[in-house]
Amino acid sequence: MSLADKIVLQQGDLTEMDTDAIVNAANNDLQLGGGLAGVIRRKCGDSVQRECNEIGAIPVGGAAITTAGKIRARHIIHAASMQLGGHTTTRALRTATAHSLRIASERRLRTLAFPAIGTGIGGFPLSECAAIMLEETVRHLKGPTTLERIYFVLFDAKALGAFEKVMAEMKERGELDAGEPVAASS
Repeated sequence: MSLADKIVLQQGDLTEMDTDAIVNAANNDLQLGGGLAGVIRRKCGDSVQRECNEIGAIPVGGAAITTAGKIRARHIIHAASMQLGGHTTTRALRTATAHSLRIASERRLRTLAFPAIGTGIGGFPLSECAAIMLEETVRHLKGPTTLERIYFVLFDAKALGAFEKVMAEMKERGELDAGEPVAASS
């Protein structure tokens, strides 16, 4: 399976994904208030916010994992791309994406679903988000990992189009033609 086959772009509702984990576009205080985090809190129930409260604040650019409450995914990885009330930066998005992928592999997860982190409340430009997140995903898949399929579940056609454009450009440059990644050891 090529790298391109391991990355799936689709429009839809992230919280409906039946994957090992979904990624929440979080603030570093792990407060599930507005945007996607608010939707997650409403659909999952209070248990996820309680787990986030137990974890406490994490660094901007970091990530933490909880159970997923009442949704179909088994876990939620909270990618902290900004401070509460702040904006997402390039560095924070890059490291939060990388940390999310690392946590998923450390937990031996096989499927993961991302949103376009930081493009809502965080105010990050969509095309830059697509480039950063896809670059980090390809970099991760080229190394040892348990991840077999990574979904980008985009809220609307505009977001899907931005990710499709970046993916097509990466294919043209041959960035998705690399050999098979090394499987993570058991």
